[in-house]
Amino acid sequence: MTHSNAGRLARFFTLAETAEVLAISVSQAYALVRSGELPAIKVGGNGHWRVERTVLQGYIDGKYEENRRRALWQQAEYADVAELFVER
Repeated sequence: MTHSNAGRLARFFTLAETAEVLAISVSQAYALVRSGELPAIKVGGNGHWRVERTVLQGYIDGKYEENRRRALWQQAEYADVAELFVER
């Protein structure tokens, strides 16, 4: 690594690094990649999986949004239907 690159973060994560960021096992990270839920690329002669930093952040952001929407939906299920149509 050159001195100019020493302070920069790597563009790609290994599956082990990805698993560490997500606080899951490497096999769970591999399953996310294999299913296509988490986009990744294969590089090198042995086909090692790599997840781009920005893709991983987008995946995390998407999960937050998914959970936010699910919470709103669950709240709406418990709302009184008449309450939804009352003019304020």
